[in-house]
Amino acid sequence: MALHNEAEVRMPATTRSRAADVAAADARTEADVVLAMRGVTVDYGATRVLHEIDLSVRRGELIALLGPSGSGKTTMIRTIAGFAEPAAGQLLLHGRDLAGVPVHRRNIGLVFQSYALFPHLSVADNIAYPLKVQKKGRAAIKARVAELVELVQLAGHAGKRPARLSGGQQQRVSLARALAMDPELLLLDEPLSNLDANLRREVGEEIRRLQQRTGTTTIMVTHDRQEAFGMADRMAVLREGRIEQLDTPREVYRRPVNAFMAGFAGDANLLSGTVTATGELTEVTTAAGVLVTGDEAAPGADVVVLVRPEDVRIEPPAPAGPGLLAATIAESFFYGSSLVVQADAAGTRIQALVTGTASTRFEAGQQVSLRVDARDAVLLPRGAGA
Repeated sequence: MALHNEAEVRMPATTRSRAADVAAADARTEADVVLAMRGVTVDYGATRVLHEIDLSVRRGELIALLGPSGSGKTTMIRTIAGFAEPAAGQLLLHGRDLAGVPVHRRNIGLVFQSYALFPHLSVADNIAYPLKVQKKGRAAIKARVAELVELVQLAGHAGKRPARLSGGQQQRVSLARALAMDPELLLLDEPLSNLDANLRREVGEEIRRLQQRTGTTTIMVTHDRQEAFGMADRMAVLREGRIEQLDTPREVYRRPVNAFMAGFAGDANLLSGTVTATGELTEVTTAAGVLVTGDEAAPGADVVVLVRPEDVRIEPPAPAGPGLLAATIAESFFYGSSLVVQADAAGTRIQALVTGTASTRFEAGQQVSLRVDARDAVLLPRGAGA
């Protein structure tokens, strides 16, 4: 992995100020940390799967773990739950060291992608199960089950068995059962992966509302970036057993730390170029033309310019200039609410996303101009994290 060249590409002042604010907030909220991972390293035999993970999860926060297959996100959540032991480092739950603490004594709730419900028990009995294990009184169990059935909007279904419920309803039962024990931390392992596409967003929004209503500190593993963007307060993106970036969904999308993150977070136009002029704005000469950005960089620096497709505006053809590229439409695909356009700018393929009433199909060969506002062009060090 290439290293960042901080001398060549610098964050704008607003981003630096934000970073300082976040650092100060982290210090203020240290007392609110529910889970702390300090240099956690996990090995499977001779293979190192997690490399010195540092992560603090604050009270009431939902953090999404995201990453390519094999990046270590499942190992990370299994380690927190107690199914895997770290080779090095510390896991602290409210400051309590979890080393050697078995799964059933960690007070951590688990929701699996397979629901893991008892098929021979009713909804109410599934929810009551952990309370019976804890030897709660009959009246207390009845009251808590009634409260949770109402919370997950399953009133009228308490007497049904799982087979009579939809996938979304079964997942809500699984969530209610995990919440029954008032866990200090809730772990969600791909909670929406078994649902139909039409249900994923609906159930995901329901889970988020429940998490916010109960204030339950939560870590969710997902392979779906849209789920992570829609549900998480912060995202930890893993790559090869390390956290590549930890930030809010907006910052991960708008301010990725490197080219890998830019492409992983969403569709991205990544144009290699050289800084040819600096001042109030920075000009970068690329093969497609000259782009401008508010980011700072040293003259002559080799950089990559990130432009999201939705930030590329298609205009009638005009003479090229800084931030305005001459292009030819190669192809377009109409998806109802949006139009995906592929254009060729001096041999460089650039994607644009057009939405709303402007999403009219373009014809291949049509001459256009592509405008990119300086606020929408983000500089990344060339090769960093690629």
